[in-house]
Amino acid sequence: MTTAAIDARAGRRCHNALNSLHSTHYFSPDTGRELSALGVTDPRAVNFAVRAAALGPVGAGAVTAAFYNYKHDLVARHVPAVWETVTPQQALAARERAVDATLRRLLGEVTVSSAEMSEAAALALRAAEACSRGARPLYSAHADLPVPDAPHLALWHAATLLREHRGDGHLVALAAAELDGLEALVTHTATGRGLAPKWVFSTRGWTREEWDAAVDRLRGRGLVDDAGELTERGAALRDGIEQETDRLDAAPYTHLGAEGVARLTDLASALARTAVGAGAFPADLFGRR
Repeated sequence: MTTAAIDARAGRRCHNALNSLHSTHYFSPDTGRELSALGVTDPRAVNFAVRAAALGPVGAGAVTAAFYNYKHDLVARHVPAVWETVTPQQALAARERAVDATLRRLLGEVTVSSAEMSEAAALALRAAEACSRGARPLYSAHADLPVPDAPHLALWHAATLLREHRGDGHLVALAAAELDGLEALVTHTATGRGLAPKWVFSTRGWTREEWDAAVDRLRGRGLVDDAGELTERGAALRDGIEQETDRLDAAPYTHLGAEGVARLTDLASALARTAVGAGAFPADLFGRR
């Protein structure tokens, strides 16, 4: 184990590659099929069930707090009602089956059973050893789950731990920047790296009117201009949020060390490219419009 700090950008690149693998199941027909077989058919309910299941049968308030950028009215429409249809344990089992099917379909059997897959899983799990539980509800809940035996599922599990660890810290940075959930989405979209507005409306529960009101609030703070683009001040705020997120998320990558981070980034990036090339995500998922 190394204790020397590494370039924060290297940790962020590693996270981005792993997060792409983690996120494949949110857009996979396998996830919908598994949950539909248990009686959960609304895509929004499916999303809440599979991501919140590790927390147990929690109510809407806990999910809204942990997810941050979903409209509470949408969450409350499905939570806790979804737990009357499927238990958290059933949702977690269904999610694992869906992830297994998704990764096999996107990556292929040869890649799933490769030595590189086992190596990537071992590296990601080693990085996750240094994650911390304090003020990180989604990470901590997932850290209570057992590590799957199959390497491709172990890698996905580790990617989930690292993703939720960074995500929980990111919410701290967003709150400190005084951005509410919708304002966080608007400013992220304005960077060109966030969800396109149509996906915010269909998956997060916000309306165009609420989006426009958030833009007005941000304009009043000097963070976006009349065209809804980030001002210099807004770009600096978003950059500062990412830097603070990097700082709060440094421990796993410092623990893994520069060489391990570089190797894991290479392995995860290759897997992510394969998944994207196989159609893992909608073509219009990201963009300013």
